[in-house]
Amino acid sequence: MTERVTISLDAMGGDFGAEVVVPAALNFLKHDPDVDLILVGREEVIRQHLKGAEIGSRLRIKHASEEVAMDDPPSKALRTKKDSSMRVAINLVKEGEADACVSAGNTGALMATARFVLKMLPYVDRPAIIASVPSIAGHTWMLDLGANVDCNADHLFQFAVMGSELVSAVENIEAPRVALLNIGHEEIKGNEQVKVAHEKLENSSLNYVGYVEGDTVYKGGADVVVTDGFVGNVSLKSCEGVATMITHYLKRSFNRNFLTKAVGFITLPILKSFRCFIDPRRYNGASFIGLRGIVIKSHGGADQLAFENAIQFAKKEAVGDVSRRIASRVEEQLNAMAAK
Repeated sequence: MTERVTISLDAMGGDFGAEVVVPAALNFLKHDPDVDLILVGREEVIRQHLKGAEIGSRLRIKHASEEVAMDDPPSKALRTKKDSSMRVAINLVKEGEADACVSAGNTGALMATARFVLKMLPYVDRPAIIASVPSIAGHTWMLDLGANVDCNADHLFQFAVMGSELVSAVENIEAPRVALLNIGHEEIKGNEQVKVAHEKLENSSLNYVGYVEGDTVYKGGADVVVTDGFVGNVSLKSCEGVATMITHYLKRSFNRNFLTKAVGFITLPILKSFRCFIDPRRYNGASFIGLRGIVIKSHGGADQLAFENAIQFAKKEAVGDVSRRIASRVEEQLNAMAAK
């Protein structure tokens, strides 16, 4: 019997709010009978977008009188908006009413609120943001993608343990290949924190494959690639930019004249397949790991398909009991290293 999962959705967050979240929720419920959803936000707005759809036992509304704007400082959201849709959705996770939360809202406010409400897991110093990016092998998981600009070796080691455990849970890979992002494969290259983290990982029981350079992320040489939040965020945005550039030049090339348009028509199935593979909507949903609960960040500009993928990711984490597994694995690794 499949385990039932309840997910709270911040219906007011992101660039489009309920306009995207409500249809995404309704469509997701049609295709997944094992998930219940809670739409959190201003009830009158949510009902407008339900457009007469039935609210049964699998979908309910939790009213929240405030919302966090995309440009609100995290401190303001935390101090003055205690009844925001974001805060209430996270509270439902803390109170056990929901197994996970999904929001497309302000990233800084979401991280600050999630950390304040849920607290950190034991033995974890900082939360990290992890998501998948397309690669030749299918996709590669990267962290941290922006939560921590400055990291020491202990942080990188903890990120590696957490990333490995998450990927093991959601991908059913017994021992994911873990790598450290560096400017070369040689032992002498890299800054001090990367070198120390490298030594720690070599002495761990993780399936650590060593240093990788930026191109390996997209070649599929590792399942999990670890770096600090500054480098990780730049890498992610670079990947998105390259995908947009390739699409732009393909369109321009095929629209050059009648002959190129004819060639484009013939190759249309291949082009559609390629566009689908690099479509960032397929990879929407980044996890804030290291917290005592599951919080998934959807892209602020996500459309319905992208938001549904974020809900699916939240379900996978909840079914995989990722938070508990991470807490257990981090403690196990730290105890093993202390005993050496």
